Amino acid sequence: MIVWHGIGNVPASLEASVVTIGVFDGVHRGHQQLIERASRLAKERGVPAVMVTFDPHPLSVFLPERAPMMLTTLEQRLALAGEMGIDAALVVDFTRELAGLNPEEYFTELLHKTLGATALVVGENFTFGKDAAGTADTAREMGKELGIDVEIVELLQEDGQRICSSSIRDYLQAGDVEHAAWALGHPYTITGPVVRGAGRGGKELGFPTANQYFLDDVALPADGVYAGWFTVKGPRAIDGDMEPGVAYPAAISVGTNPTFGDERRSVESFILDRDADLYGYEADVAFIGHIRSMEKFNSVDELLTAINNDVNKVREILDIT
Repeated sequence: MIVWHGIGNVPASLEASVVTIGVFDGVHRGHQQLIERASRLAKERGVPAVMVTFDPHPLSVFLPERAPMMLTTLEQRLALAGEMGIDAALVVDFTRELAGLNPEEYFTELLHKTLGATALVVGENFTFGKDAAGTADTAREMGKELGIDVEIVELLQEDGQRICSSSIRDYLQAGDVEHAAWALGHPYTITGPVVRGAGRGGKELGFPTANQYFLDDVALPADGVYAGWFTVKGPRAIDGDMEPGVAYPAAISVGTNPTFGDERRSVESFILDRDADLYGYEADVAFIGHIRSMEKFNSVDELLTAINNDVNKVREILDIT
């Protein structure tokens, strides 16, 4: 997939495309409807499927106090979109490039002149232009004037629940990674480097962990212990009995360490039945099931008993021996 950072980097040779626009945070099943429809339509017309997305999030520009914690990094969004058939992605710096344009300018400059859109696929809650004055219906009317077919896709709802990024954040805040995965269509996954922690897990407890720390704008699940999969990224060989690109079962602790008074929030993964030096590697952590909330134990022995129980539950949830 081709990625253009900034409107000015879209090649003049792009004569036609089918476009879908949005933040696409999480690339959940509702987003997937838009992406898959745009991809199919582009193939039918013999033109590229282009996804327009934003970095930073528009709310962080206009209402920073309401800016949501992010479900995916930009890199994750682009990778998932590419897997679903998007040919090119335009990453727009909302602050510099679009914030001041009225809906007519936005539609004409971005879609008609820059991307040569023959069709636009958007959700029914789509807004655009200064003060979000443009709507999906507005886009449809403007499209008629410029020869752009605008398809408006209904928001996805199942079991009486609307599938959206906000609901997924709510699931994560409740520790409900199972429902988050249901809405996403894939396990909730975070990516970050493995760094040195206190070193207590291996030396004192016999359960060495791969420690990761994340910025405050990353949507971590609620503090607690989870079953999941740990995958080291990249081709570089690992010192130990793990391989990059292979998903290994893990007991994952999210939060502080109340038993030892550690206040910094972290994600610590104990990879089952493996021993490897992972410092400096980038890794994916995929959350599959919730085991328990974070607890403060009265002794190291109580903590060790709980950890052993956690590991047994990981094996049950992931169906491994």
